[in-house]
Amino acid sequence: MYDVAVVGGGSTGLGIALDAAMRGLKVVLIESHDFAKGTSSRSTKLVHGGVRYLGQGNVSLVREALHERRTLLQSAPHIAQPLAFVVPAYRWWEKPFYGVGLKLYDQLAGDAGLGSTQLLSSQATLSRIPAARTQGLRGGVLYWDGQFNDARLAIAIARTAAQHGALLVNYCRAEALLYEGGRIAGLSCTDIRSGVSYRVRSKCVINATGVWVDALREKDAQQESAATFKPLVAPSQGVHLVVDRSFLQGDTALMVPKTSDGRVLFAVPWLGKVILGTTDTPRQDLSREPQAFKEEVDFILGEAGHYLRRAPTRGDVRSIWVGLRPLVKHQDEQDTKTLSREHTVAISRTGLVTVTGGKWTTYRVMAEDVLAACQEAKLLAPLPECGTHKARMVGAPPAQDAVASLSLAPGMHSYGVEQALVQSLPGADRWISPGLSEAMVRFALRYEYALTVEDVLARRSRLLFLDAQEAAAAASQVAALITQELEQDGDEAGFLEICAHFSLAP
Repeated sequence: MYDVAVVGGGSTGLGIALDAAMRGLKVVLIESHDFAKGTSSRSTKLVHGGVRYLGQGNVSLVREALHERRTLLQSAPHIAQPLAFVVPAYRWWEKPFYGVGLKLYDQLAGDAGLGSTQLLSSQATLSRIPAARTQGLRGGVLYWDGQFNDARLAIAIARTAAQHGALLVNYCRAEALLYEGGRIAGLSCTDIRSGVSYRVRSKCVINATGVWVDALREKDAQQESAATFKPLVAPSQGVHLVVDRSFLQGDTALMVPKTSDGRVLFAVPWLGKVILGTTDTPRQDLSREPQAFKEEVDFILGEAGHYLRRAPTRGDVRSIWVGLRPLVKHQDEQDTKTLSREHTVAISRTGLVTVTGGKWTTYRVMAEDVLAACQEAKLLAPLPECGTHKARMVGAPPAQDAVASLSLAPGMHSYGVEQALVQSLPGADRWISPGLSEAMVRFALRYEYALTVEDVLARRSRLLFLDAQEAAAAASQVAALITQELEQDGDEAGFLEICAHFSLAP
């Protein structure tokens, strides 16, 4: 009998598993695919307070996110770091206008701030973003936020939860909910790879499947009347394009607060490449590999061309990925730009706990709120206070300044203090691709829950998200290592199909 059974291995579910395990609960988490397979590996890679929400007047959300930003950076300094951003000004009013707003951003952060906002001259702006369009440039505003490797943080949270006693199982699908006396008493699940089914008894079942929460909610609603079921989530699609570093140059990100249609555009340096994005488009289907609409790609490339000296084209895109955001419905709102990014916790009459919405930066407080709701509903006995605000993720050095002393061999930084362990494995000097050695693949298979070529090249390494063609070229070597280490097929063919989804046709 478990205290808590979590369905969903994205940032929210993993955060709940860690929080519950740190409070001494017996926890199991199941994920139908790989950890962070969905939205949690497809973010813009930013740990942020949400500058755009200031314009919406959502000060409380911004303040909470800014303080959680600091907590996340401190918990995993080998995976998340501060990043400077510049808002370029091409109209006379932009520098003072955005300067005032970003000064308020600093004030809301208080002692959790990462650096002071500065007004920049045109020359200083170009020193930060050498590739910015010079024609009409009137200067810019520099501010600070954070950046991280989302999928690697998810794996670090999973491993940290396991250190505290949680059982985490990927490729295990929830099939049905179990009931006793009209109340949820557990769930049945199936190991996708072996076909073996299991019954998991638990005092509390938490539905943390992100954009897919309504599937389990609808099964639960059938206990009463399917007619009472109302979807909770309105999916929104965010598209990101990856181009070479030369399009931005430097280590500072570019942020455009208001594009031609009122959205935000980022150009973010990440792992030697540049991420361009993102869009915010309503979507009805819930594909595991959603595809970008042509107009989204054209929008990003077109807007980027307004602010960069060299406009990127479709032929410059190395990888493209699409994430589905779980936006919470309120009444009959349809425009996804007006729907809530804040999270919602709902408990059904049978006791199914559902959490959705929110964003990566606030994953920790989402987990805390879920367990508080479970206690209030008497699904769990009173618990010790949450301790995740002081947690250090697997690999984090004892102190933040210790990161600077770690070896910065290609691709090694995110392993933190485990670098020596990685380097001790066979193949440390044999490189499959720049930044990916055979030893790193073995480490992923032995210690990081990886089972397939996709697990390794999409989420333990981020090669698929950086260059889809290069990832496809590395697939056979990774598959051979999976055969050696696990004595099983790594589904190379399936991965090559996914590489096609991440490639942008001319």
